[in-house]
Amino acid sequence: MNTALIILLVFGFFIFMSSFFTVKQQSSVVIERFGKFLSVRNSGLQLKIPIVDRIAGRVNLKIQQLDVIIETKTKDNVFIKMKVSVQFKVIQEKVYDAFYKLEYPHDQITAYVFDVVRAEVPKLKLDDVFERKDDIAIAVKRELNEAMTTYGYDIINTLVTDIDPDIQVKNAMNRINAADREKTAAEFEAESSRIRIVAKAKAEAESKRLQGQGIADQRREIARGLVESVEVLNNVGINSQEASALIVVTQHYDTLQAIGADANSNLILLPNSPQAGSDMLNNMVASFTASNQVGEMMKKNNKKVEKPKPVQPQSGYEDDIQPDVQQ
Repeated sequence: MNTALIILLVFGFFIFMSSFFTVKQQSSVVIERFGKFLSVRNSGLQLKIPIVDRIAGRVNLKIQQLDVIIETKTKDNVFIKMKVSVQFKVIQEKVYDAFYKLEYPHDQITAYVFDVVRAEVPKLKLDDVFERKDDIAIAVKRELNEAMTTYGYDIINTLVTDIDPDIQVKNAMNRINAADREKTAAEFEAESSRIRIVAKAKAEAESKRLQGQGIADQRREIARGLVESVEVLNNVGINSQEASALIVVTQHYDTLQAIGADANSNLILLPNSPQAGSDMLNNMVASFTASNQVGEMMKKNNKKVEKPKPVQPQSGYEDDIQPDVQQ
């Protein structure tokens, strides 16, 4: 008797305890009575009638993500693989629809994603697919919202997370990009070379100008020094011709001395005998004297040519007039 009572009490205790159950946060429990929907219980401690009521299932109310990989073709006949991530959740007020109307929600969402992507991508070229991936994601979300709201699901967001063309297409795109960048680099290098050439030309022009100016100043000072040297020689009784010849000979020997000072010089001046300097001086004096004589003769000839001739009266004309006056 005591054993039966104890067993009955233990069985009753387990029956009593099975009347209570808990529902986790962000989830719902569907209760059925004799196989028929009874109610939806939310988070917390809940009570049901043992044996009569049972938990038919639990519905997750958290945001879930489903990754769908699709292979499709673009407008320019390039096959690509796209990864579309769909973020969705069960609407708390429509737990009944989500639990009873749709058995495999993931398969349903995948089918809609395939349908939308394969309808949108073939309208676009490969480059446009990369540029307009957000438009594709918006189209998928719009289509899914219209379809899945009926089943108690809310589409939070859709993201095109990956676009993977064929490996050969990717290599071709990389080569095109590399060629374009090389072209841009070549243009910049050419522009840089042009700037360097122009700058170098300007620098050389400025150098030549300054060099010419320096040579002009040097020759001007040399000429001024020669004038002063000739004046000094004139003061000691040496005429201009002899002074000029003497200066030229002096410069000649200065040049020879400068050449001889360089031990590595292979230059040889011909003639280079000591008599050559005296001969050069005599020749120069003679040439200066001859040039002065020629100049004096040219001046005399020019004066004779420029002397005006007297005007002769026209006697014939007067003879023609006199007879008429006498008459």
